[in-house]
Amino acid sequence: MTIDDYSQLSPDLVIRAVESTGRISDARVMALNSYENRVYQIGIEDEKPVIAKFYRPARWQTAQIIEEHHFCQDLVATELPIVTPLMAPHSTETLFEFEGYRFALFQRKGGQAPEAGDLEQIHRIGMLLGRVHAIGKQQDFIARPRLTVERFLRVPYQCVREGFMPSSLLARYDAVITLISDKIAALQLNQSVFIRTHGDCHLGNILWTRDDGPWLVDFDDCQSAPAIQDLWMLLTGSRHEQESQLSELLDGYTMFCDFDARELRLIEGLRSLRMIHYAGWLAMRWNDPAFPKYFPWFNTDSYWQQHVAELEQQCRLMDEPPLRWL
Repeated sequence: MTIDDYSQLSPDLVIRAVESTGRISDARVMALNSYENRVYQIGIEDEKPVIAKFYRPARWQTAQIIEEHHFCQDLVATELPIVTPLMAPHSTETLFEFEGYRFALFQRKGGQAPEAGDLEQIHRIGMLLGRVHAIGKQQDFIARPRLTVERFLRVPYQCVREGFMPSSLLARYDAVITLISDKIAALQLNQSVFIRTHGDCHLGNILWTRDDGPWLVDFDDCQSAPAIQDLWMLLTGSRHEQESQLSELLDGYTMFCDFDARELRLIEGLRSLRMIHYAGWLAMRWNDPAFPKYFPWFNTDSYWQQHVAELEQQCRLMDEPPLRWL
């Protein structure tokens, strides 16, 4: 059976899927916040609960998911604090399939998001990311995607333009996308060194623990990208605040991995790509019933007006000097 949505994913199916891996559930199922995938905490008899992630059907090829798992295993093998997929009992298998759904299991890990702008925490996170990238540089992804203008700009732009952007904003939207495309082309993104990265390294994908400091979670978007892709999303606040955070981040990072400071000029271009991609992601998922429920502000006139205005602001920011590593 081929599944192309989550309509058949009932609590009973979730329990039976987990038990198919050799674990016995105590029938406690709690849905966790997740939009791209479906994620549940499942009680296990006489053991700690596990977290089950059911991959969105038709999004990734099986080889791409397995390569995600292998990257996590490479990192854990060097004792890095990574929440990695669990193996089946008496097996090395980490990706499972049940009634058409592919899923993975993870240990439940406590912690909280780091404090935005906390320089001590940012330094520790920089140290962790330096170690991650030192491993990431050792070999290339084969199946995982590459951060490209096609994936992050052209495809989402076409989706938004053809079915979502109000006609009154189309001229402004086309103009700003063209300008951003030209500015990113001038950055020569493809000339950067691409390595294996987490790919979506924002504060929500880092757990801060009292004893161990930062743990990285959710490698679902891991991809080949410049190293700065895993760094810039951690910066918040004013330009001065971001430069202070960047310096702490890179001071920790470069204890374990070299960093090419020329990549700092890519930050606002990458931010622009993420903004365009995010709007396109919501548009492409709008038929999923979960998205209108959890993103009610999307696809309103006010949202699109703000989106176009923010992209126009990005064009101005891309003309400013890059952030400095103090």
